[in-house]
Amino acid sequence: MVSVAAAAPPLELGSPTRDPTLCRHRGTVPPKQAAAGSSRDPRRSRGTPLRGAPSRDASPFVTPSLSRQLPLRMQRWPVLLFLAWVCFLFFAGIGLFMSGFLLTRIELASSSSCSDPLVPPPWERQSLPPGSCWAPQRFSKAVLVIIDALRFEFARFNPAKASPLPYENKLSFLHHLATSQPRHARLYRFRADPPTATMQRIKGLTTGSLPTFIDVGSNFATYAIQEDNLLAQLVQNGRRVVFMGDDTWEGLFPKKFFRSYFFPSFNVKDLHTVDDGILQHLYPTVDSGEWDVLIAHFLGVDHCGHKHGPDHPEMTKKLTQMNEMLRSLVDHLGNDTLLLVAGDHGMTETGDHGGDSEKEVNAALFVYSKTALFGAGPPEEPEAVPQVNLVPTVALLLGVPIPYSNIGEVMAELFSGDGDAVSAALQQLSVYHINAKQVHRFLHSYSLVAQDLPAEQLQRLQELFSSAVEEHSRLLAQVQGVTLVPPELESRLGSLIGRFQLYLREARAVCTQSWARFHPLRMVGGCTLIAASCLLCYVASELAAASDSFYRSCLLYPLLWGSAVAVLLGLARVFTQEGLDLLLVSSWAAAASQLGFFWHWWGRHPKRARLAGSQPPLASVGLRQRLRAWLGLAFPMGILLFRCGAMFSDSFVVAEARVAPFLLASLVMLLVGKLHWDGRLTVPEGPKQQLLGFSSYRREIWYLLCLVAMLLVCVRLSGFFHQCREEIPQCRPSLFLSPLASLRNTRAKNLFYLLCVALLAGLVYAVRSWLRHYGNLNSSDPLVLFVRWGFPLVVLCIACYWAVASSTDDSLGKLQELVQVAVVAFPWAVYGLASVGLLLLLCNPMTVFAKDTRESAGSIVTPYLGVPSSEVDFLHVIPQIYKRMQESQKSRLEGGSCKATVAAYGLGSVYSAALVIALTLLGFLLMLLHSERLSLAFLLLFLEAFMLLHIHTRARDLAGDAEPFSVPWYAVISWLLAASQFFYSTGHQPIFPAIHWNAAFVGFHLDHSTNLLPAVLVGANTFASHILFAGHDGRAQTVPHLLGSSNFMCLCP
Repeated sequence: MVSVAAAAPPLELGSPTRDPTLCRHRGTVPPKQAAAGSSRDPRRSRGTPLRGAPSRDASPFVTPSLSRQLPLRMQRWPVLLFLAWVCFLFFAGIGLFMSGFLLTRIELASSSSCSDPLVPPPWERQSLPPGSCWAPQRFSKAVLVIIDALRFEFARFNPAKASPLPYENKLSFLHHLATSQPRHARLYRFRADPPTATMQRIKGLTTGSLPTFIDVGSNFATYAIQEDNLLAQLVQNGRRVVFMGDDTWEGLFPKKFFRSYFFPSFNVKDLHTVDDGILQHLYPTVDSGEWDVLIAHFLGVDHCGHKHGPDHPEMTKKLTQMNEMLRSLVDHLGNDTLLLVAGDHGMTETGDHGGDSEKEVNAALFVYSKTALFGAGPPEEPEAVPQVNLVPTVALLLGVPIPYSNIGEVMAELFSGDGDAVSAALQQLSVYHINAKQVHRFLHSYSLVAQDLPAEQLQRLQELFSSAVEEHSRLLAQVQGVTLVPPELESRLGSLIGRFQLYLREARAVCTQSWARFHPLRMVGGCTLIAASCLLCYVASELAAASDSFYRSCLLYPLLWGSAVAVLLGLARVFTQEGLDLLLVSSWAAAASQLGFFWHWWGRHPKRARLAGSQPPLASVGLRQRLRAWLGLAFPMGILLFRCGAMFSDSFVVAEARVAPFLLASLVMLLVGKLHWDGRLTVPEGPKQQLLGFSSYRREIWYLLCLVAMLLVCVRLSGFFHQCREEIPQCRPSLFLSPLASLRNTRAKNLFYLLCVALLAGLVYAVRSWLRHYGNLNSSDPLVLFVRWGFPLVVLCIACYWAVASSTDDSLGKLQELVQVAVVAFPWAVYGLASVGLLLLLCNPMTVFAKDTRESAGSIVTPYLGVPSSEVDFLHVIPQIYKRMQESQKSRLEGGSCKATVAAYGLGSVYSAALVIALTLLGFLLMLLHSERLSLAFLLLFLEAFMLLHIHTRARDLAGDAEPFSVPWYAVISWLLAASQFFYSTGHQPIFPAIHWNAAFVGFHLDHSTNLLPAVLVGANTFASHILFAGHDGRAQTVPHLLGSSNFMCLCP
């Protein structure tokens, strides 16, 4: 036997199956009886699994029991096609469910015009002035200033507050105008309709309609608005519209602007580019007079909220800048100009938006003109106005038609004028009448092409409208005849205005309620497809090892059934001349293919065979044995079904961040209980123990209990990294979610920064120590060199990026330009290094000392000549030992003859090491996409995964599992629950405000040219825990066979 210096604990080779020719020697192997190293089989590069096992942690292909069943070359294409088909089944189910859950509505192509017969014949001595349409034009110019995410609290001024928060009492100029000129200025609560994403709010502010949640997908791919809208009406009636600011408008309204200045908007870390660009062009454009409507969309406040949160000194600076901008802008306006300052939505305490919480929908609207607007002073409490009400109001004030699909209500107080109460009421009644006829026309047209508005509610709206119009006609006739005295006329005018208001508000409520109605049949169908796909995967996993042609035989019939149904549905659509719904065709084809799979499986495997292969002979065992036979599957499956059923309960959905950790802890505790129930935690009872009536526990139980306790601690600590939902108003989000830049305490910022960097360095040290401990990193291959030097370099780049990203803008001074370069350069360095590492891993994943050399013409194994003195000795010996191992294993498996005894030392992790390196690189990338302090949550993630692997290993050892490369269902389900747990423990929630949009600009300073890359970055940030646990899932097969491999094993074939 050849002796080589040991670099790692010895490895048990081959399969631990119960083979009489397999002899095992406990203890440490002396150097004279051990060999180290491996050689890369050339067949591995072609994807061919080895016959025999050079390592225990390798893959499901290395056990002799499986190698007897599988052919030499794995049938890769049937397996890949089977996996592709399963993916198609899941995508079809998800798509069908989403089509019923994510709502849409039909958009009408009609548009309003001045010739529409909506205006009643004018009464005596009243006619429309030139340039007006539908109603007299009150203003010839308008300026709309949109301050993105301007929450109502940002605009309201409370002089009684001695110590206001950073976002309070900063827009003092608005308060000055409202108090000094109460008939010229007024502040409103501007209520936004969810979803509160920018694109949907722009759509609502220009069309007067209600975007549905399906439109949120267009927030990053802004398609042009096809519905009639305010900008289209202005351009159609010859008005010059000038825009400057958020480039989202460019995609929504192409070729609609007389002049435009667009600036990139998606980089939420950039606080100044858009705002400074607007200020550069705003005042010269206003002074030039070459415009009729000017729109300026500022983004600094919104981006400051995303980056720092509202309670930060940077928010004070941005709001102060907006206050000075408004002060200067008012000085440049003329008497015929209407100024509107509006927020498209609000923001949460963490600076996010997108949902329907009070702080997200509660924006601000400020109206001002140098001519009197209001007939009376403002109310004590600002009035709440829906955002859609701005569209008909501005349209009639500027003398253009109201957009066709508008469902908003005019703000009647803006039409009062300077006359007496009766004339003001008559003007308000006129615009209400126009508004009601326009909404009634839209509802009638919409009900003809869509069936989602309830007929009984449409009938009630028709009755309200008809009675109000009739009363309006009678009242006008009496006004023309001068048969009413002013007090009585004023009372009847007020009553009729109330009736029109009731109609408009009920019409809006009907539309809101109807466009929030789901499609239950599609949702149930999607859930059924997904559930059937899960059952199919379970059946496939149980039967895959039973036949070497399983994937090929199980693909033929499903593909035939699915293709036949798809062809029949396509032909039916062609002959009936109906539109082809690809989603429905795909769903029916998926259902048919599933039916074909189950039909073929049921017919091919008789009931008796199925029962014999999957169940114990229950007739010959007692109740205790029957329970033991089913507990292994019943417990994890029961927990999984409970979690799936909980998705149909709203309270469980809201509290899912606490449900997933509870179920994970329960599953682990039930696993320990099952081991105790099966008697696996106690040693066999001797005569003395039977006499005394007690059992002694194994020593391994204490290690298992320590692992369980540490896992429960990790589960508990992960709850500190939580995000809140708007359904829980008393909840406060974790302080760890906000970036370091939001901290105002410099000492706390520095301490957290050092802690986060130390965690990165500790992770690198732990991974490298683990790899060395199991015999890796002992060669000069490129991957080994990358692990030695590339990992620390990645940590250095991440640490430098965190340092420059957490600094405030004003603290940088002259280094601002250099920091802007560094903010882009360091993430790209991490991306590049991680890509290089993954490519090296893909090309040559071996990290042990392994090299192919020429075969010696002499003896296969050289005699012992002492400890090797040079690397040449290693190169000569190790490949021979590895080749001998292959030949010995092959001869034992095929012929059963006993020809040689092979021993190896130091091959303990040739496969799991590649997974560890890949997961470490992915962990670095995903931590880069999160805020700095969430690296603490990632540390808990890695620790919890490590604990689960150890618990899985110890449970298998205690249970005496004879199938080393099969993963029990409790391990799979615990992995699933852990991934869900850390989805919430990395600051995520399944709601729009919790999406970390800033991940799309880690390494990017300006806007993206396409939407693919930001979608990938945001998706990686959102599903980081699922990505990492999916990678750890491969270790669930390899690591359990490595963790206990401190024994020397000899194969005696």
